[in-house]
Amino acid sequence: MTTMIGRRRLVFHLCLISLLLFLSSSALPSVSAAAGRRHYIVYMGGHSSLHSSSATEADLHAITNSHHAILATYLGDIERAREAIRYSYTRHINGFTAILNEGEAAQIAKHPGVVSVFPDRRKKLQTTHSWNFMLMENQFTDKATAFWKEAKFGQDVIIANIDGESFSDEGYGPVPSRWKGTCAKAGIRCNRKLIGARYFNKGVLAVPTDAKAGAHADLYSVRDFGGHGTHTLSTAAGNFVPGANFSGAALGVAKGGAPRARVASYKTCFNVPDSCLESDVLAAFEAAISDGVDVLSVSLGDDINYDYFADGLAIGAFHAVRAGITVVAAGGNAGPGLGTVSNLAPWMFTVAASTMDRSFETYAELRNGLRIKGASMTEALLPVRKFYPLISAAEAAGLRPNATRDALLCKPGSLDPAKVKGKVVACLRGDTSRLSKSNETAKAGAVGMILCNDKSNGDEISPDPHFIPTVQIGYKDGLKVFKYINGTKNPEAYITGTFSRVNVKPAPVMADFSSKGPNTIAPYVLKPDITAPGVNIIAAYTEAKPTDPSEDPRKFPYNILSGTSMSCPHVSGVFGLLRAVYPHWSPSAIRSAIMTTARTRDNARNPILDSTLEKATPFSYGSGHIRPNRAMDPGLVYDLSVSDYLDFLCARGYNKTLLKLFSDAPHECPKHARIMDLNYPSIAVPKLKGGSSITMTRKVKNVGKSPARYAVRIKEPKGVSVSVKPNVLKFNKLGEEKKFKVILKAKWNGTADDYVFGGITWTDGIHYVRSPIAVYVVTA
Repeated sequence: MTTMIGRRRLVFHLCLISLLLFLSSSALPSVSAAAGRRHYIVYMGGHSSLHSSSATEADLHAITNSHHAILATYLGDIERAREAIRYSYTRHINGFTAILNEGEAAQIAKHPGVVSVFPDRRKKLQTTHSWNFMLMENQFTDKATAFWKEAKFGQDVIIANIDGESFSDEGYGPVPSRWKGTCAKAGIRCNRKLIGARYFNKGVLAVPTDAKAGAHADLYSVRDFGGHGTHTLSTAAGNFVPGANFSGAALGVAKGGAPRARVASYKTCFNVPDSCLESDVLAAFEAAISDGVDVLSVSLGDDINYDYFADGLAIGAFHAVRAGITVVAAGGNAGPGLGTVSNLAPWMFTVAASTMDRSFETYAELRNGLRIKGASMTEALLPVRKFYPLISAAEAAGLRPNATRDALLCKPGSLDPAKVKGKVVACLRGDTSRLSKSNETAKAGAVGMILCNDKSNGDEISPDPHFIPTVQIGYKDGLKVFKYINGTKNPEAYITGTFSRVNVKPAPVMADFSSKGPNTIAPYVLKPDITAPGVNIIAAYTEAKPTDPSEDPRKFPYNILSGTSMSCPHVSGVFGLLRAVYPHWSPSAIRSAIMTTARTRDNARNPILDSTLEKATPFSYGSGHIRPNRAMDPGLVYDLSVSDYLDFLCARGYNKTLLKLFSDAPHECPKHARIMDLNYPSIAVPKLKGGSSITMTRKVKNVGKSPARYAVRIKEPKGVSVSVKPNVLKFNKLGEEKKFKVILKAKWNGTADDYVFGGITWTDGIHYVRSPIAVYVVTA
């Protein structure tokens, strides 16, 4: 999620390696919501792979007609059915969306050919140095590592993004012949870098709202009017661009993880209420699968987690993975509470957010000697290096109702210029945007602003491009500022310029907004899977504006944003590189390579910390912080096929008849399918009774050298014994697979206060293949 958009908004993005996909929507006549009617998604499983690859227009038309016919049996008339349907998914996903009332939806859900029926819900939106921090280039020479070179910088991989110079096609050859996508002539021009751009808006236009009246240019265009899509896409696969900076700071060479990849954009999110709808997102997934993308980066999500086939993102991701496409998803920005992580399907790669070793520091200096570190990205400096009068914004209130509260929040028109002119003003965060407060203090004549976080925002601060010299500080530091103002006869303050520092320690540190496990849908699957840089990331922001244009006419070709939306495309870019090196590896094999080679220590060689500087756990970072160079040579991988995911669904209670709807062939559920035996690269046990044991099975494939001998190392969770049988795996050839069992036993009959954590590592002395363990012990 982008902190400039809001701390609690979950931001997710679909990014495809070699293609960028923007999710957006187009306009249709609005539909009345009278009589409790609303937009529903009717999911009927999937079409066969043969149909998906060879379907004619007549075949697609026949499927649409079948959808009309099914709906007509419940609405009583074929014409009513045609009028009610907004999308008919005909290539990969089988189903449709329609305007229905609750009773009609309930009846359709009983149809034997229907998997699920659920309301069309809204999903929420969730670099010059980060690749250096991830050791993808030499720290002092900026020379590329062997991994980047071997992957040819992701050449001709297609990365797509659902939601400039970075997308110039200079030096690119012809578009790959396998690309089947199109470029809508609605706002931008494609080239040999940006090879596809489309928008999907039928869902958002089915929701009546007056807010769409003035949004025609956005609703009918593939152009990114918000900047979020451009930022995430360029992080995944932007070109090398020298001299990139934001307000003169963070100077360097901007680049994406797979800078020579092609990109495509599928737009489904717009600057109007009730956009980013699942119906539009599913349509974008359908298009991306048919167009031939390789990697989808998803920075969309929800505050509430739903079962997999009542969740449009999980459905779309399942069909993408079934087609061999990797789906990388943002874990969400609802942290730091436990159980807040989103995008929980095991076929999705879920990413948390953490810091890197660069910081942007601005200081508030008080006359009493207190020097407080904060953040800003303001080019303007105070005219003279001296202390200026400091007041609380509440002291500058006018006479209107709620004047004192509004003034403290520096709301529009709330400050009396006669009381503010020539002073530094301390404003409280909340209600209005941070830049709006900066604009208000500037218009009132202040020389500077100290923006103090409220309690709900804690220590989360952002380097924004303020209008006057400004420093944003955390909640506790803000209390110190107001205490100084209230207890001093003539308080004074000075605001320094912004300093950019690198090699900051410790790093990474988990971001406080990053959502945490455990997995609330399937606790035996550990989520998130990985963490990557997601704090203060600079990337392209072409033609977008950080605030309402009526308040701020400035344009920034680059911008600094934070959120799991920013960490997600970092992983997408690495996925693109690995896809280029290993084109025949499955999405799950590449995910395993990234997860099992991650690190759990920071650059000071200590355990990764959370935002309170306490030791973080796998619920924060999953397997750890991504190490791209190590992922290129993982040694062993935990592989998964679509059949394995179907077995997982069997264990979740899906029967043979239901599974047949979204698989090519009838799937026989194992007699004793167990969720805990899913061949995932991590281990989670949500309930282990004291004194009892649990056994689970895993399988690894040799992708390193042949022959090979791996021995296991065990780090036991506190109070739990762990054994692995066999404890040595001998491989005679490349590609050979070996099974092993992991036995966990609680050592006592008490109750654990919380989950306990450990891990197992397979090593041949060169490779270290690590899997985290999370287990909760309950009273016997």
